[in-house]
Amino acid sequence: MAKVRRTVRIVSGFALLGLGVIGLFLPILQGVAMIVAGLLLLSPDFPLARRLLNWLKHKFQSFRKAASSATKANQ
Repeated sequence: MAKVRRTVRIVSGFALLGLGVIGLFLPILQGVAMIVAGLLLLSPDFPLARRLLNWLKHKFQSFRKAASSATKANQ
């Protein structure tokens, strides 16, 4: 049963990544959200997905700090 769950998680992760890439070009789909969800599903099994997810977390955190300091400077 664990093997079936792992297989479903991997297939779902790659499907979400594919839809996320398509969603980057189509206004209907939320591409970035699907890519992040796909990386979350793939991260336990693929080190590259884990590294990409950590990189996105780092970039988002620095962007959030920059945005908050910019809004404080404007007030």
